Amino acid sequence: MDNKIISEGKSRQVQSTDNSEEVIVLHKDNETAYNGIKRATVPGKGVTINAISAILYQLLEKNGVPTHFIKVVDEHSHLCRRVTPIRLEFIVRNFAAGDMTARLDIPTGTPLKKPIFECCYKNDKLDDPFINTHYAIALGISTAEELAEIEHKLGTINTILTAYFLSIGIRLVDFKVEFGRASDGTLLMCDELSPDSCRLWDVETSESLDRDRFRYDLGNVGESYEEVLRRMKNKK
Repeated sequence: MDNKIISEGKSRQVQSTDNSEEVIVLHKDNETAYNGIKRATVPGKGVTINAISAILYQLLEKNGVPTHFIKVVDEHSHLCRRVTPIRLEFIVRNFAAGDMTARLDIPTGTPLKKPIFECCYKNDKLDDPFINTHYAIALGISTAEELAEIEHKLGTINTILTAYFLSIGIRLVDFKVEFGRASDGTLLMCDELSPDSCRLWDVETSESLDRDRFRYDLGNVGESYEEVLRRMKNKK
């Protein structure tokens, strides 16, 4: 059976497989910012993102966090459990950065006394607007019980990733993740974990090693992503 494209986003493509419970997620070399307004191609980026995501998925699975990841298929893609996505995007912040600094007039890099969990409604036409859990429940997007389960998982994921990145000289400033339900009802972390979805700073220099290099025209986007992967491989 030929794999058919189920959906295609700015940087990923989801394909069908012979198993209706599984899909292939293919990472492209596209780089985007500002909800796709700014676009470019970064040669080799898809391979790097695929490798980084696979390592981090396996790290989470090893530490008891269920994800949709099954295995690497090839250098551009991996096999995942098929999920029904929850139309919410969750952001975990450990330091003030990005739009938070503009909204609240806080200096970039300000440490937060505790992690902040944010919630956005996934809708590209509306630029994924910020909402709170009351909206999510009132609009029928999720339930109080499901959101409580997600918040617990976010705390666990943050603890695991923060310690891991610190061990390779990287500060996890913030990150975003999504969740979905498998056919058996299991809540799984999905989407991806990479410098596209995590804000990563070198501990010694505070140099950005993530998509902000593309967003703010800092250059060396591909090289920075490869540096993150290099440190991860050396850790292994």
